[in-house]
Amino acid sequence: MRIALFTEVFHPKIDGITHTLGHVLRHLEAVGIPALVVTPRMPGLPARFAGAEVVGLPAMPFPLYPELRLSPPWHNIDTVLDAFAPDVLHIAGPVATGLIGIRYGRRRGLPMVMSYHTDIPGFAARWGHGWLAPTLWRLLKWGHGQAALNLAPSHTTAADLVAHGFPNVAIWSRGVDTDLYGPHRRRAEVRAELSGGHPDAPLLAYVGRLSAEKRIDWITAALDACPEARLAIVGDGPARPVLERAFAGRNVVFTGFRSGIPLAEAYAAADVFVFPGANETLGNVVLEALASGLPVVVPDAGGVLEHVRDGITGRLFRAESRASLAAVVRQLVDAPNERARLADAANAYARTRGWGAENARLVGWYEGVVAGGGQDSEVGDERRRPANPSRRAVARLSSPAVAGED
Repeated sequence: MRIALFTEVFHPKIDGITHTLGHVLRHLEAVGIPALVVTPRMPGLPARFAGAEVVGLPAMPFPLYPELRLSPPWHNIDTVLDAFAPDVLHIAGPVATGLIGIRYGRRRGLPMVMSYHTDIPGFAARWGHGWLAPTLWRLLKWGHGQAALNLAPSHTTAADLVAHGFPNVAIWSRGVDTDLYGPHRRRAEVRAELSGGHPDAPLLAYVGRLSAEKRIDWITAALDACPEARLAIVGDGPARPVLERAFAGRNVVFTGFRSGIPLAEAYAAADVFVFPGANETLGNVVLEALASGLPVVVPDAGGVLEHVRDGITGRLFRAESRASLAAVVRQLVDAPNERARLADAANAYARTRGWGAENARLVGWYEGVVAGGGQDSEVGDERRRPANPSRRAVARLSSPAVAGED
């Protein structure tokens, strides 16, 4: 079996999608499955990753989000793909590069698996373009309608896709590396650094991309409610200058981008992890925080609910209320014993969420769609399109073997 993977983003860009696909490619290499990556060309793009050839396509910055580069969907790389001879196409979102994959899959009659990573309609609404959401949902539904199987990262996201009429939905969750992330990474000097030289003060942490949709500025309300606390913001992104102004005069340390052991040490140095974003399809950083032995504070919305149980592995706040976020953080700052209880439960839960099982499940799905046969290669043939999947999708979501239940 040979896998061609189409993605709008790839290394060296670091985000949840590239993090996930990196684990997928390393797993495919480990089990001896050849892979090819097709992605927009960008500075630093590797020629190979985990044994897979990386094909970079001519691309241009997306005007509304310049860090994102898009390849026009009319690029034809059939010669490269035919030489690789894939058995299945994995399309990480049918946007621009994904459309190239869809066209190739239709022409060659190959089965396609698509994974849903980003709540684009939800983010459009956050950016003040809610009027676009119905059109975006229709476009996404059409794209995902070409796939033999659509993979959502959480039950919440999967239910949302089914509600919008997406066909053949199943759950492919995410794992976490508990050898890298854990309480064993705590170091006094890192805590001193991230607390601005006040290691005895309560230390809050945010880790992730610094962009508007993450609502990081909401944490100002928590700091105002907890003036004795410190905050470490770990990561980088286009919103950093705006956030530095928003947090001016407060007890905040911006660390910039970190990865590997320095990132794991940053997690472990904190007392509480705060993640305000309400449109996450999962939130890899939440899993990493849980593995690091941190009680997490997240909204009662989105894919973060996949792993956070209120009062068990973390605390939920009302998704549209800054005051609720501030109140929950204040409660945890005032209750060190409660924090310790949640931290222990968080770490114990995360240790059950290894990458191996999730990626083995993905390979099983690849094998399943290949065994099920390809599609008619005649473009426009309605027989290519999956049948109305509503009952089947709901059945998949309720089946532990398919939905990825514990």
